[in-house]
Amino acid sequence: MKKVTVFSLLLSLSPLVINYLFHLTPWGSAIWSKDGIESTTEITATTPDSVADLNTLASLSFNTLPLQVPQDSVSQLEDLHDQDLQAKLESILRSNPKWVGLSKANNLSIGIVDMKDPMHSHFAAINPDNMVYAASLPKIAILLASEDAIEKGLIKETPDVRSDMRMMIAKSSNEAASRMANRVGIKHIGELMQDPRYNLYDPFNGGGLWVGKAYGGGSTRIGDPIKNLSHAASVKQVCKYYYMLAFGQLVSPERSKDMLSLLVDPELHHKFVSVLDRVAPTAKVYRKSGTWANWHADSALVWDKTRKYIVVALAEDASGESMLRELMVKIDNALVAKG
Repeated sequence: MKKVTVFSLLLSLSPLVINYLFHLTPWGSAIWSKDGIESTTEITATTPDSVADLNTLASLSFNTLPLQVPQDSVSQLEDLHDQDLQAKLESILRSNPKWVGLSKANNLSIGIVDMKDPMHSHFAAINPDNMVYAASLPKIAILLASEDAIEKGLIKETPDVRSDMRMMIAKSSNEAASRMANRVGIKHIGELMQDPRYNLYDPFNGGGLWVGKAYGGGSTRIGDPIKNLSHAASVKQVCKYYYMLAFGQLVSPERSKDMLSLLVDPELHHKFVSVLDRVAPTAKVYRKSGTWANWHADSALVWDKTRKYIVVALAEDASGESMLRELMVKIDNALVAKG
């Protein structure tokens, strides 16, 4: 009699269906058939591996981050592009002719990941691989490098280090970011972004997330290999950063959890956060933004019962602040819409 692996079959179902079947079905002798007639294909949970699979499925919780799921079941962001979500995003873009013009000139890039069913997430983007100067947003690269250095014992997690890590994210302190960048080393940050484990900077596909110098002070400068930028990002790679973080894939589950604790509850309430404060006041918002002159960048992982998504926007325009607020309203409406 042919055996079907319980976990591989059930993981394709939504969490609600999994939970329903788990509590409803006598798994020990369940026999399914296409036409309701007894089949020769038996699904059994009598083996230790099958029982373990079912226990894992029953314990899955998508309410808190990082998500605790089998890592080999997590899809790569690059494989998540969805035409329906892309159509929604393009409709949002076309709602404002100025946004269309900016996107065609590569002065506006947008990326979203719909994670309402985290194991079947969807990705869509406008100018996904267009790497641009992103002001303070790439400080998330310093955060990752800092956690990596702590994990490897290269730096000690002192109170000063903890304070600087929080200040460079929550308040976007250039001084704190520079101290952390100098502690871990500019070269280490660039190497980590290109580490195959993360591939957050891909020189063969537009680059991505990059920090090549401290944010004021420090003489070391290593421009990115494609455009020679010091502080750069693309929406696809920033989406990937948050997506991997949500699944505990940055450094380790424990370090990912710590990164989330430093990114949550931003203390700068502009751009995306000014909207989320109003439409989702109880949601957990893990966020990093950036602004300099006409460059405006924002990124957020938003999580509550009705909102599970990632949103990233990079704009070069004098009205970028208000533009990102307007985009946030439309994107939130699209991702929270019923059905």
